[in-house]
Amino acid sequence: MLQPVSGITHCEFKGAAAYFDVVSGPQRAARAAWTYPHPFPGYEELSHTAALYPGLMNSVTVDGEEVQPQEGDFYGGWITSRVTGPFKGAPGTWGW
Repeated sequence: MLQPVSGITHCEFKGAAAYFDVVSGPQRAARAAWTYPHPFPGYEELSHTAALYPGLMNSVTVDGEEVQPQEGDFYGGWITSRVTGPFKGAPGTWGW
């Protein structure tokens, strides 16, 4: 279940992001999901979606493969053997 929480962040491309705790029984992943409820033009389809930080979940898989979270605490990328880098988030990659 996604439970809305207070606070927003801003993306210069997509607009304001709202956050959710991900709740499953007694487990809670704080601010582990986000959405853009009123995205900027060109990103309207995002208003009906939510994204998850895989690094804040106990486990995330795609077609049975364990997802590796993107490094750093800013990006929510899902890295599998089918995705090639380089990836932002590691030391020295800020500002690409």
